[in-house]
Amino acid sequence: MAARFRKNPPPGADALPPDRALAHACTLLAEHGFHEVARNERGDSLYLARGDDPGRLRLSNHARTPKQRRGHPEVLASLVIRQPRNPAQIAAMVEAALRDVAGGLRRRDQAASGSGSENNAKTGSGSA
Repeated sequence: MAARFRKNPPPGADALPPDRALAHACTLLAEHGFHEVARNERGDSLYLARGDDPGRLRLSNHARTPKQRRGHPEVLASLVIRQPRNPAQIAAMVEAALRDVAGGLRRRDQAASGSGSENNAKTGSGSA
């Protein structure tokens, strides 16, 4: 997680403004099987899904509030682009978002099956 907060190199001359960077990210995610399923009224947040899975990946120019997080547990991960980014930076952000979605799917599946790490702990075998 700490890697998300490190200083990014300047985007350079090929930087895309945030709206175009989000569109480019959406195109890259489409190559991974994601499609748009919803858009907020202002049009600054897109919700993508892969196949019929109810989990969502959110693309936006702003972070969600805690209230939004509680109200929409179907959102497994968010990719937020607030500043100009070059295509290489966007591709790296997409890869990170894909890892976040995979982690969200694992957490969701573990919660549904009740197989969290506490349930998998083996009991010690000691003599009584």
